[in-house]
Amino acid sequence: MTVGFSGEVAEYYAKYRRGYPPPVIESLRAAFALDADDTVLDLGCGTGQLAVPLAPQVRSVIGMDPEPDMLRLAGETAAGQGVRNVTWVLGADSDVPALGALLGPGSLAMTVIGQALHWMRHEELFPALAPLFRTGGGVAVVANGTPLWLQDRAWSRALRACLEDHFGTRLEATCGTAAQDRRRYAQALRAAGFTDVRETVIDYTAELTVDEIIGGVCSAIPADRLPGREDRPAFAERIHRSLPSGPYPESVDVSVLVGRVA
Repeated sequence: MTVGFSGEVAEYYAKYRRGYPPPVIESLRAAFALDADDTVLDLGCGTGQLAVPLAPQVRSVIGMDPEPDMLRLAGETAAGQGVRNVTWVLGADSDVPALGALLGPGSLAMTVIGQALHWMRHEELFPALAPLFRTGGGVAVVANGTPLWLQDRAWSRALRACLEDHFGTRLEATCGTAAQDRRRYAQALRAAGFTDVRETVIDYTAELTVDEIIGGVCSAIPADRLPGREDRPAFAERIHRSLPSGPYPESVDVSVLVGRVA
């Protein structure tokens, strides 16, 4: 049921994964005309990067994830920000039919899936979600930028070479961020009966520190492959030495792909 984002990996995820800038939250609100009567499902919610900022926009949010440690940290983040209208639920995309039986038809305004759809069976998920939306509601698939090691920057290419050498494998998975992934998801939304399928891209540039690069890498390594505590300083130093001198700018393109029900 889990995908390896437990224990210390979840801690790295909470501390170092990119959040979402306000224009992304506004884009989601506007796409489905969210208001204070609505309920939103954040599927694959991780440590709450979307669920927490969405909560003030609606009546309630359901944050659902298969990793207990992710949910624990998400709950701590929400509590620290005074957010009280999120319910954290242990579950995966395969549990959506059971959740739908509990909530009933027309109960959701939006299901948002942030940087997690590549772990799910979207061809089965989208049809299962469709009956749960109120009129004008629907699905938002959000891709939060290209993985750190696949960007068109000198530091990113050096990082990729270092990680491929360390783990002895090529790093090619785009985690649902590539153009072909977005087209495939859009086609699946249309096939499931969603209409007005469209994509909005919100871009910005950030500057990373070495610690943020290393932390971001550690947040993406499955728990069973994350170097142990005694080996992690050497792993971090290896990454640091592989990087050219800073600064380390990152171009982030946040893709918001939405499909609505009539």
